[in-house]
Amino acid sequence: MIKKPQSPLGIKHKTMTFPPIFRCLAGAAIATVLALCVPAVVPAQEAQHASPLTLQQAIAIALEKNPQRKAALAETKAAAANVREARSFLLPHVTFFETATRGNDPVHAFGSKLRQQRFTTADFALNLLNTPTPLNNYSTRFGGTWNLFDSFASWRGVDRAELGKEAAAHQLERADQEIVFGVVNAYDGVLLAKKDLEVAEQAMKTAQAILERSKTRVESGVAVQSDLLNAQVRMAVRKQELIRAQNSLSLSRAELDRALGIFAGKEIELVEGLAERVLPEKPLEELEKQAMEARSDLKRIRSEEAAQEQNVAIAKASFGPRVNAFANWEADNPTFVSGGGGNNWIAGIEVQLDLFQGGARRARLQRERAMQEKVAALKDAARDAIRLEVRRAYYDLDTARQQVEVAKTAIAEAQESLRITQNRYESGVSTITDLLSAEEAASRSQADYWQTVYRYHTSYANLELATGTLNAQSPVVMP
Repeated sequence: MIKKPQSPLGIKHKTMTFPPIFRCLAGAAIATVLALCVPAVVPAQEAQHASPLTLQQAIAIALEKNPQRKAALAETKAAAANVREARSFLLPHVTFFETATRGNDPVHAFGSKLRQQRFTTADFALNLLNTPTPLNNYSTRFGGTWNLFDSFASWRGVDRAELGKEAAAHQLERADQEIVFGVVNAYDGVLLAKKDLEVAEQAMKTAQAILERSKTRVESGVAVQSDLLNAQVRMAVRKQELIRAQNSLSLSRAELDRALGIFAGKEIELVEGLAERVLPEKPLEELEKQAMEARSDLKRIRSEEAAQEQNVAIAKASFGPRVNAFANWEADNPTFVSGGGGNNWIAGIEVQLDLFQGGARRARLQRERAMQEKVAALKDAARDAIRLEVRRAYYDLDTARQQVEVAKTAIAEAQESLRITQNRYESGVSTITDLLSAEEAASRSQADYWQTVYRYHTSYANLELATGTLNAQSPVVMP
């Protein structure tokens, strides 16, 4: 026989029954609460379990969100607008005027009546000519001008704007490469920080084991108290290194957020891990030649040099003649609504030639030629700087490549040295100082290895950045 459950106070529970209508209302209320709460909870859970981020995905996000790329993209839009503005000078310009005037100025009254085609013989009376009554005139006018020839200055202005557009496009391409390098550097920086944290945690465990072993030996009378004190000091150092590694990881994640151009507000899980890779090699001479052909910033300077040549040509064109066509159509009425006036038109062509401007045109030409010399000098300086960048990146990569092998060998040697020293310490042959030195060398060899692998990857990316070939499909980016 099953007994009914009782409350802790010994009070028996009574089963209450509700009418069907109340049960329906209660069910509806519960369903409503679930409908309001569940949609708000599910997205939060999905946000907490965001999919891990690969390096390629990080680069794609940065190329969309990074403010530096947005600024470079805005420059290209402005350059495209400059081209459209320059082309507008090749087309005729049409203007609309609507003017309302009233006055008793004799010239105004006489001319307005003529334009309104309402002039009569009575208007020749001297008193009306000298002191006319106030007159209204509503003028509607369409005017047009067209620069037919300006010694090709407008056409050269279009060419200059096109070259400026090319320069902005090259600048955008260079900005993309710098953004890709920044993401690679920051992404691998997070991976390096995680490895440093793992090394620090492992060093903590080793230091803890040495501390416990020293404590046991001191308590058994095999070792002196100074061994325990040295082990405690080493434990404190390892704790400090662990704290530093944890904060370095947080800072590296913040640097990755900045490179991506977003602030996630939470830790972004990275798919890849820091691992040694084999990257392709090229001779230095081929890399320098490739840089001279592919560097976007050098292409930008070349476009700017060509644009400056157009500036010189425009300054020379200011000495030549200009031919303009013009036309006007005008309607003049005494009232704005009823009309009752007349209309007229006029058209013509004018030739304009500036004979003397106080030396302004010659000074402008001299200034543009000086700027042309400046751009040419900057181009030569950029070539020399690019060659130096390529060589520096090449030697940095070669150094990192060789150091990886050395660091890998050092890890095995340091681990073996630590094992031997531990056995000798247990046997009483080695001192605690020897053991701590071996432990420090083993921990440092692992940290140096991962630091060298990180430098190898970033040096390769820096070499591709120096040669102008870094992109989202680079070997250092592809898994």
